[in-house]
Amino acid sequence: MRTNLRHGAVLAATTALALALAACGTDSDPDTGGGSGDGAAADPTEPLSVAATPVPQAEILQFVKDNLAEEAGLDLDIREVTDYVIPNTLVNDGDVDANFFQHAPYLDDFNAQQGTDIVPVINVHLEPLGLYSNDLTSADELGEGATIAIPNDATNEGRALQLLAANGLIELADGVGTNATPADVTEDNGITFQELEAASLPRSLEDFDAAVINGNFALEAELVPAEDALVLEEAEGNPYANFLAVKSGNEDDPRVQTLAELLNSDEVRQYIEETYQGSVVPAFGAPTS
Repeated sequence: MRTNLRHGAVLAATTALALALAACGTDSDPDTGGGSGDGAAADPTEPLSVAATPVPQAEILQFVKDNLAEEAGLDLDIREVTDYVIPNTLVNDGDVDANFFQHAPYLDDFNAQQGTDIVPVINVHLEPLGLYSNDLTSADELGEGATIAIPNDATNEGRALQLLAANGLIELADGVGTNATPADVTEDNGITFQELEAASLPRSLEDFDAAVINGNFALEAELVPAEDALVLEEAEGNPYANFLAVKSGNEDDPRVQTLAELLNSDEVRQYIEETYQGSVVPAFGAPTS
């Protein structure tokens, strides 16, 4: 069943994370500075809290913290999260100052569904979406009777189906774009689909013939997208660059602007290229409006 972003689920997830943060004994007060709506007036000496998924976003932030932030006068507080709802909820509620985990189609859908006003600041990287299997060595082996697991959030589900269509595994109705769902599949070649939460796909890989997995979750599961994926998204012209994001009004926070500059630095470009070897690629610059 297709997953919708329900208010109750968001509240439950946020409560769970708040308890987790408290249990971890974080040094800074999560209510300080976040979501004020007057970013230019923020104190540049205060820590900047950023919610990020662990791989590669939190790793990239940790590189910045360890190698660049101190010289730039930035006190960076990294909060790791493991799903695609909590980071935006935290930013919108002012519990953290920024997040780093998402691309434009996902954020556009989240804002529309939840009535939030979160905005991108700077593009950083692309994580190519890939099709993986524990048992198969080629996408050509998928056909009649195969089951493929796909992400159940609105934008990544459409993105996954577009990947399968681009590689000839299925056909989609004309014009569906990133909003595609299994109902838009006009030729499935005998393949069925199971919709699951994106974070659970690597753990569920053994239960299906194949799964379409987001790059960050593939890396967390020690998959190497450039080597292990049966098919992988092309980077050129890809609209799914991950960016730093804040609540509208906080774009001019001097701490946010400093972090944006550091995330698009030559040092971070080199770190991404050398660390991820094509499984994550730099995608610097201003987000598409």
